[in-house]
Amino acid sequence: MNTSSQSIPVAPTQRAAQRASRRAAQRPAQRADRRSWLGLLLVLGPALLISMDGSILYLVMPTLTNALAPTAGQALWILDSYGFAVGALLITFGNLGDRYGRRKLILFGAVVFGVGSAGAAFSPTPEWLIGFRVLMGVGGATLLPSGLGVLSELFLDLRQRSTAIGIYAATFAAGFAIGPVIGGVLLSFFDWGSVFLVNVPVVVLVVVFAPIVLRRGTRSGSGRIDVASIALSAAGLLAVVYAVKSLATEGPTWVGGGIGIAGAAILTLFVRRQARIPQPLVDLQLFKSRVFAIAITTGLLTLFAWSASAYLGGMYLQSVLGLPVLTAALLALPGAVVLTVTCILTPRLTERIGARAALVLCHFTMAAGLALLLATTTAVGIGWFVAATIVASFGFGISFALVADTAVSAVSPERAGSAGAIAEMSNELGNALGIALLGSVAAFVFRLLGPGVAPTLTETLDAATNAALIEQAKTAFVSGLHLAVVIAVVLCAALGVASLRWVPKRSRLDAAGS
Repeated sequence: MNTSSQSIPVAPTQRAAQRASRRAAQRPAQRADRRSWLGLLLVLGPALLISMDGSILYLVMPTLTNALAPTAGQALWILDSYGFAVGALLITFGNLGDRYGRRKLILFGAVVFGVGSAGAAFSPTPEWLIGFRVLMGVGGATLLPSGLGVLSELFLDLRQRSTAIGIYAATFAAGFAIGPVIGGVLLSFFDWGSVFLVNVPVVVLVVVFAPIVLRRGTRSGSGRIDVASIALSAAGLLAVVYAVKSLATEGPTWVGGGIGIAGAAILTLFVRRQARIPQPLVDLQLFKSRVFAIAITTGLLTLFAWSASAYLGGMYLQSVLGLPVLTAALLALPGAVVLTVTCILTPRLTERIGARAALVLCHFTMAAGLALLLATTTAVGIGWFVAATIVASFGFGISFALVADTAVSAVSPERAGSAGAIAEMSNELGNALGIALLGSVAAFVFRLLGPGVAPTLTETLDAATNAALIEQAKTAFVSGLHLAVVIAVVLCAALGVASLRWVPKRSRLDAAGS
């Protein structure tokens, strides 16, 4: 039966309604009011806290270890359990927010995150701390996609929405950068629990003002959440990330390898299921857009390169050059400022040069900045480190803003949370894989070229008995750092070339989904 518009008569009233609808669609979108900007301010707080908690323990672990005396395995889980929970549940909560209301999810996530933070601050044992860190991760996985998705409801004007998402991305990125610095400052005045208690006042403000400032918003509500997809995504991601972390810390093992293979198989089943069911957790059709696909890959690669370079760079400053921990963290602040400002300005940049040119600039700037680390030696490197972080952070800033804006712009407002979850997922996986894989490369080189006194640089420096062994250990670490940097530079440059070849010149963020 032919149901085309040519064969079915349309009543005059229907034609008038259609014309009115077309005129309404052509009118400029409503400009944001004061309430919208207050809503942005409200969701920035959780975004900053969630990203800070991914890195704030880097400087706190020595003090925390003295207080709770965790085993080596427990210390690893104290660091990783939060990220595991966030990464494994982002997609799930992004879809729940789309279907049942993001404001409800923000309130729920804030309460969970606050309870987890308070519990972590007063944990009497490592086991309790690990458990509360997992609870914090559940809250973080709830808040991130809902906070990003709600911006599509608060800001209907495309230009204002790009600006709001740029500010959100800048806040999220800045949290990663300043987390260690905040941790060091708090430890200078308070107990280790203060790094968690600092979350509680912000959480209280969110719970009090979210019902007032945030609109109820749209929700798809129809259909059921596919429980099997939730279980497959969470189990598969957790298994794969665990296997990568196990490889980095313990080397190849049958248990870690088996878990990794099982995780890959589970994720394969998850992807196949998404292609079959009518309301998938991950809309695979989004990846048919080359801009969207490359932008998400950019999000993965950005954190892959950044987390590894930040981790290895911090080790270099402290263990090779002998700088105090807080001094090493402060040296990263110029790059953090550049990154934050770039995130805010990226929407304007993209309006002028387009998504394709912005993606290309992002990748080649990251590659150029990271390449400066190749000039570091065991004696000289502070200037090169600062220069590298400043240049690379310009590319990192473009990536943070561009990936988030592309993901949200590629879908309807009703799917913004799930699309935002994909963007956040790319960041979380990149963060986990970067430290694990590139960190493993650096560790392998150290074992190969080092003096053989101990498996890590820190342990070797503690056990070394003469200056020759110390210099050999530092040289081996710098060689491992350089190889990891070369890999990151090649990957960034390769994705820049792919952007040149595969992304159409006419592409803009406001057409990412077309």
